[in-house]
Amino acid sequence: MTTREPKIPGPDHPITIEATGMRVVARVGTHVVADTTRALTLREANYPPVQYIPLDDVDQSLLTDSATQTYCPYKGDASYYGIALAEGGLTDAVWSYREPYDFVAAIAGHVAFYTDQVDVQVGA
Repeated sequence: MTTREPKIPGPDHPITIEATGMRVVARVGTHVVADTTRALTLREANYPPVQYIPLDDVDQSLLTDSATQTYCPYKGDASYYGIALAEGGLTDAVWSYREPYDFVAAIAGHVAFYTDQVDVQVGA
């Protein structure tokens, strides 16, 4: 078994997490999947900012567990969800770090959406 060594964010790979401070709504078509004023914005290196929404502010009845798992050396193990809708579902459109590494612990209990599958609007 390979040992996973966490990497610590720094000047070569910065990560910041802060309260978004605005309403964030995630939709698939006309379906509101999440609506919150408690989102966190995670900025990582040169990647686009990601909205992490508290799971309590997500319509969990739409989420379906996925067997997909990935690993990020800066955040830990990611678990995925699909989104089930009457007109068809989305596979692995949502991810969560259920037990993130200490330096990104604020995102525990939050989920993020792939914006090529889910419309995430900040300041909605």
